[in-house]
Amino acid sequence: MSHHPMGWTADRRLTVLDQTLLPHEERWLVLDTVESVAEAIRTLRVRGAPAIGIAAAMGLSGALRGRGAGGRRELLAALEEGAAALRAARPTAVNLGWAMDRMLRRGNATPGGPDAVLAALEAEAQAIWDEDVEACRRIAEAGQQLVAGCAEAKLRREGQGGGARGGAVVNVLTHCNTGFLATGGVGTALGIVHVAAERGTRLHVWVDETRPLLQGSRLTAWELAKAGIPHAVLPDGAAASLMAAGRVDLVLVGADRVARNGDTANKVGTYPLAIAARHHGVPFYVVAPWSSFDPACATGAGIPIEQRDAGEVLRPLGVPAAPRGSGAYNPAFDVTPAEMITGWVTERGVLGPPFEAGRP
Repeated sequence: MSHHPMGWTADRRLTVLDQTLLPHEERWLVLDTVESVAEAIRTLRVRGAPAIGIAAAMGLSGALRGRGAGGRRELLAALEEGAAALRAARPTAVNLGWAMDRMLRRGNATPGGPDAVLAALEAEAQAIWDEDVEACRRIAEAGQQLVAGCAEAKLRREGQGGGARGGAVVNVLTHCNTGFLATGGVGTALGIVHVAAERGTRLHVWVDETRPLLQGSRLTAWELAKAGIPHAVLPDGAAASLMAAGRVDLVLVGADRVARNGDTANKVGTYPLAIAARHHGVPFYVVAPWSSFDPACATGAGIPIEQRDAGEVLRPLGVPAAPRGSGAYNPAFDVTPAEMITGWVTERGVLGPPFEAGRP
């Protein structure tokens, strides 16, 4: 399998690993229309805030390759229409709209005929991907201090020496999937774990199963197994008791949108983790690229929360789990207030609010 969940075909169409089939099947799809890319984003065939921004940009570029014959004006109209359709595929992750804004700006600002515009759009999509690879690398570097700090604190408590590579095992708890499946690079929150393990830090990862679509047990555990990193899957509701027992040293989660004041939207179930972590004195960090930050959104109250189909709750993985006729409440995300978060790890370092445009 490719290290990344997406790529270009030889004729520059988007190809993605269908994440709905993991961990049992690794099937790659070729998406060559705006409609097929939007469907893949809506149905979570491609998912993770950074990844859907990259996939939308690459997919839009590939889908427009056959639209140059009508001239520049027609191509730019198709660009506008396609970007709007993709932007609407999932409303919460700000990366998606950010990537579409970049594609629109690049297309409209490029002089010349349709061939020049198409080449510029392809270059912009590739740049969005390349920048995320670099952002993930820098995020992972910034996060090593958190893991090392937890290891050193644990060693001090246990009366040992030896630093992060000594006898202490750092127990990290994660929620949803934030590794290479969710990004263009090594990952965000899980990227920190991957790099720490590669450098010899002793780790154990508690993997929230992440109901109702089980992105933790299906995807994060799959990534960790591939990397040979010790881990265990737990029901989401068991995380608080693990913290109470002193068996969690650090919580690392991703983000789909961070408001200017630091309120953070992430996969539903993140907010209860933050409450439990604060109660038990466990460091709780949000890990995300700067493209997930939305300075135009003042607080979490302004973040739209996607409501998904009731069937995902009532028939998890297609298996009926509730009486016929039951209703369901199925928000894809919740918002964790800024005061519950220890810090935000970005490619610009470990930061705190307010998150203002242009700010390092």
